[in-house]
Amino acid sequence: MIRVAILDDYQDAARRLADWSPLEGRASLTTFHDHVADADDVVARLLPFDAVCVVRERTPLPRAILERLPRLRLIASTTMRNASIDLAAARELGITVCGTGSPSLGAPVLTWGLILALLRRIPSQAASLRSGGWQTEVGADLHGRTLAVLGLGRIGAHVARVGQAFGMDVVAWSQNLTVEAATAHGVRLLPKAEFFAAADVLTIHLVLGDRTRGIVGAAELAAMKPSAVLVNTARGPLVDEAALIAALRAGRLAGAALDVFEREPLPADHPFRTMDSVLATPHIGFVTEATLRQFYGETVDNLRAWLDGAPIRVLDGEPAAPISGSR
Repeated sequence: MIRVAILDDYQDAARRLADWSPLEGRASLTTFHDHVADADDVVARLLPFDAVCVVRERTPLPRAILERLPRLRLIASTTMRNASIDLAAARELGITVCGTGSPSLGAPVLTWGLILALLRRIPSQAASLRSGGWQTEVGADLHGRTLAVLGLGRIGAHVARVGQAFGMDVVAWSQNLTVEAATAHGVRLLPKAEFFAAADVLTIHLVLGDRTRGIVGAAELAAMKPSAVLVNTARGPLVDEAALIAALRAGRLAGAALDVFEREPLPADHPFRTMDSVLATPHIGFVTEATLRQFYGETVDNLRAWLDGAPIRVLDGEPAAPISGSR
């Protein structure tokens, strides 16, 4: 019987939302509901396990950690992209890394929840009412304002369609976006400088990589209107966090709604936790019942297939490692 660790299951969802019975008698499951960040703590936690189930990039698994886990033979990740796992190191060490599908339905909904909450001042007005008060602020309109979508992929295009339904002028830019692709979504492609200057609402929907890390930096923020707001439900490092804090504190940006951060979980003393101009949520864009059902359900399928020696969806495209062997 193999030992399987389920990491970072904050809501105790893994066992509730998936049927793990196909693994009975073949795998012993241990679920961890908290998060550990220190490398030594991660290694100590994972040393007894043959397989580990990770949710997105909540717990990074770089070479320095993988090399200290001689028993580990399988990393079952959710989604088919996970930048926090060193796939080359895993391959060298004989560790199979597999993934699941993802409906990608949660992030667009949360994006619009944050935009509406920020522009209509919903959190502060709800707090006023709860404390015995009444109206204290004037909300902003969406109709006729410019929604600037940074990254017009599957999620960005979904967000753009909702903006159009609200009567917003939707523009887009990314490094590889073409006029034809933008036009197909009824969106105007603008040059980079014009894109940031035009935004009333900048919403970010890019994949994090070497070319996109810090793509919204001090220069891009300086090009924006002081009345504009920034919304990020993609990945924290896409935005230069220090530059964003400086812009907000100086009043060079009206506000930010953030679901993702440079470091997660967000440190207790981080400025984003207390800044009045920031609406922050704890990376819940993908955390919906349907998404987690698919994540954990397909994780069970991957574990069962791996135990059976059957083909599984491997992140690096290499054949699945056999169950037997020194690891």
